[in-house]
Amino acid sequence: MVMQDAINPRQILPADDLKRLNERSNRQGLLQLGAHLSIMAVSGYLWATQPWAIAIPALVIYGFSLATMFAAMHEATHRTAFANNQLNDAVGWFAGLLSFYSGTFYRRYHKWHHRYTQIPGKDPELEDPKPTTRGEYLWQVSGIPWWIGKVKNHWRLATGQFENMPYIPEATYGEMQRSIWLQLGVYGVAIAASAIAGKPWFFTYWLLPLAVGQPFLRMILLAEHTGCTHEDNPLTNTRTTLTNGLVRVLMWNMPYHAEHHLYPSMPFYRLPEAHDQLVENFAYVVPGYAHFNRDLVTSLQ
Repeated sequence: MVMQDAINPRQILPADDLKRLNERSNRQGLLQLGAHLSIMAVSGYLWATQPWAIAIPALVIYGFSLATMFAAMHEATHRTAFANNQLNDAVGWFAGLLSFYSGTFYRRYHKWHHRYTQIPGKDPELEDPKPTTRGEYLWQVSGIPWWIGKVKNHWRLATGQFENMPYIPEATYGEMQRSIWLQLGVYGVAIAASAIAGKPWFFTYWLLPLAVGQPFLRMILLAEHTGCTHEDNPLTNTRTTLTNGLVRVLMWNMPYHAEHHLYPSMPFYRLPEAHDQLVENFAYVVPGYAHFNRDLVTSLQ
């Protein structure tokens, strides 16, 4: 590994390589979105129609594919999923709808996370503390705190409570509220349709699967920065995790997270190539999410 203080992190890649790797593509984005939605559709169909021996594993995959629409939203809110920004914004909102995030809110929130990564008092992601005991780890991985936080945050946004959100420009308050109310309205229509039909569709095909998928997403997201340095150095404040192809597809290559933080303008489909050129510069690269979470649990009281 190269000594991190011996180089300017942002200038590792030659300018010509960086220009090429920063090229966005509608085609690549649509292929990726199609692959994600296809996995969701097939696993959802099997969950809905097959005997339990097939339906339960399908539920896990379906739930994970719903939860990881967060990754599609993340890429779209960076406006790197597609070359067309209107397409980025539309897919970001839709992906947030499926994963119970607000793409409109997340774009501003996440911009500050990149600007102040791992800087206490500035990085908004640090407002959610990392687990310090095994009990706290299990609580976080359960997804229950995430659900509570999402309900509270959606309500705050819907009712215009933007206090302690410096990353939300005042000029966007109206846009933020309209986006949240539209999202909540879609959920309301889905609940009403289930009630009118006398079928538990909303619970069976969205709420339950998303709850099943959340623990896997929580374990993945814990690996991104937990235990990394609290300084403005993308070579040491972010972790890359090597994993299997299914997870890379459903996470839109975000396991290459150090690469993403070093060059956040680089689209998802270029990250594997960038990884090959950058990996020796990173302080934290681990061989899998099971490896990371096992080590994390072992280190806790």
